[in-house]
Amino acid sequence: MLGDKIFAGIATACGVLVLVILSAIIISLFVGGLPAFRAFGPGFLTNTDWDPVKQVYGAAVPIYGTLITAVLAILLAVPLAFGIAFYLTELAPQWFRQPVGTAIELLAAVPSIIYGMWGFFIIVPIMGDYVQPFLIDTLGEVPLIGALFQGPAFGTGILTSALILAIMILPFIAATMRDVFLTVPGVFKESAYGVGCTTWEVMRSIVLPYTRASVVGGVMLGLGRALGETMAVTFVIGNTNRISTSLFGPGNTIASIVALEFPESPAGSLKLSSLLALGFLLFVISFIVLAISRFLLRTKVTK
Repeated sequence: MLGDKIFAGIATACGVLVLVILSAIIISLFVGGLPAFRAFGPGFLTNTDWDPVKQVYGAAVPIYGTLITAVLAILLAVPLAFGIAFYLTELAPQWFRQPVGTAIELLAAVPSIIYGMWGFFIIVPIMGDYVQPFLIDTLGEVPLIGALFQGPAFGTGILTSALILAIMILPFIAATMRDVFLTVPGVFKESAYGVGCTTWEVMRSIVLPYTRASVVGGVMLGLGRALGETMAVTFVIGNTNRISTSLFGPGNTIASIVALEFPESPAGSLKLSSLLALGFLLFVISFIVLAISRFLLRTKVTK
């Protein structure tokens, strides 16, 4: 029918439009960053210098900061998100589930700059006065991992920014997990309980295998937010262009250095080109992470 053909055409156009917009963004960033790629070559990825005076720019520090803060944020957020979703779907009384679920969703609506201000004025002093000194005294001398927890306790740094990111992405992951856990047919869980399974065994053997794809999707949604977060990280990471072995050391991410340096970059300058090249690299990193997650998920499903 004519109506079905029109609807199908509109839906197809919407799908194609997404690809066109995404392609336009990627191409514009690549073209804008091309002078930097030509000037520095492959060394742009490994160079740790960022010197506007000498016109020498490298992407190693912001790439490192982006990856380490995002990975730490995921490691902190996923267990908490799973615990929240598990409690709300399996353990919490019915009257308590809706208020807590609404509160979690409201956290996702808080602007990132508010998280940054809250982190700078509240979390940074707590980290500097209590958390970091405690970690230095307890873990700073432990072999192998001790170097991660050494250095001056300024409050800012990689660990603090990862903590803020974890709080920011927590509602996305927790809400996704809660919603997909609720889609598991009740008869599956009732059958497991009927043969003597505990609540944890039902979650591990029934709910998680049934919702694996959606759970991974929720985690990837949170990881994408962590990779591209700008203002909250800029407030608390220290904004220093160096790689530190300590999690308390300052650093930079791709998003934070772009936010700080972009207003001072003249049009057509090598500095602006380097910032656009960093934006393109952030797209590449996000694509690689997504591809790896899809591959791992497909491998698990096949097995």
